[in-house]
Amino acid sequence: MKTVGIVVEYNPFHNGHLYQLQKAKEETHADVAICIMSGNFLQRGEPALVSKWSRTKMALSAGIDLVIELPFAFSVQKAEIFAYGAVYLLNALNCSHICFGSESGQITEFHHTINFLKQHRLRYEKYIKDFIKMGMSYPSALSKAYEALYPKNELIDLSKPNNILGFHYMDAASEINPHIQFITVKRKNAGYHDPAFNETNIASATSIRNRIQHTDQIDSIKNYIPKTSFSELQSYLSHFGQLHSWENYWDYLQYQILSKSSEELKSIYDMEEGLENRFIRAAQTAKDFQSFMETMKTKRYTWTRLQRISTQVLLNVHKKEIRSLGRKPQYIRLLGMSHSGQKYLRSIKKDLEIPLISKVSAQQNQMLALDIKATQIYAHGLQESFRSKLRDYEYKQPPIMF
Repeated sequence: MKTVGIVVEYNPFHNGHLYQLQKAKEETHADVAICIMSGNFLQRGEPALVSKWSRTKMALSAGIDLVIELPFAFSVQKAEIFAYGAVYLLNALNCSHICFGSESGQITEFHHTINFLKQHRLRYEKYIKDFIKMGMSYPSALSKAYEALYPKNELIDLSKPNNILGFHYMDAASEINPHIQFITVKRKNAGYHDPAFNETNIASATSIRNRIQHTDQIDSIKNYIPKTSFSELQSYLSHFGQLHSWENYWDYLQYQILSKSSEELKSIYDMEEGLENRFIRAAQTAKDFQSFMETMKTKRYTWTRLQRISTQVLLNVHKKEIRSLGRKPQYIRLLGMSHSGQKYLRSIKKDLEIPLISKVSAQQNQMLALDIKATQIYAHGLQESFRSKLRDYEYKQPPIMF
């Protein structure tokens, strides 16, 4: 069976995602579509709008055959670690093709860029260090270092978010399994961070979330997501009373910051360069998460990086804890499958080199324990009467069959 893999967050699953999935199947002639999906906390350091189980239903109803959770240890990380974990899992599932969205739309440009940066690796890394010393954020330093090498026209623009992720998927694959084939689908109409709605039925996930959170009405996004996604959002609101945003967790985050000394905060994963003191000062005066972030953000420290660190603080994740887990995912956590996905899993199950997990209650694993902790904290964003219901899903919910 031919397979195509996609690395996703589906926050929520929208028409642009559907377009990518259809193009991925069409261009690879795949029998099975596998997605590696972030759990309840996402790469940009924010809680998902709805739980991983709800987003799994969106994915399956749109045509995904296997939904696999990207462990928290990889999902709330900078692009290269996020990409490595996802590609590792797709390779572990014997996935022959990987499809990603990009601003470029030309896979040859990515191959040329990978080779170009390998040839200039030492200079590239030196430029990055120099630009960071000048006070630039890490993403800006990467982009500037790339520009400083005078890349040719046939190379990709590494200042664009989807191009960056695509580059790291392919870079990871060159180490994990160079035989994986890649295709890229050019983003249609809406940019990754585009906050505005356009006249087509395609809008970015950012604009969709903004519309929901600023109006408290999901009807306004009806034309931009599949009917099944819209129905799932309605169902989630009905069952849990609300959608999730950082503001639901602000009191917990503020408590975590103010209850720790600067030395204790310094031990939190990704907390570097004296940021712990900045966190404490901002938490002492901020009234909500938005004002906290506005106080914290500088040219050097991007909103995304600060959100990722805030997530690590919220979960009390320490540097030594992440480092002890190693570089590779230790299991394949199955969230959902179609009949085709189930058939495919049966055909490869004996050849899997890492465990396939469908029930967490029988497992003891530090990396998995962190995923469970993430769900416990995520549930605290809900009102008291709904928290236990969502927490119980982690142990009682079998993989969703579609």
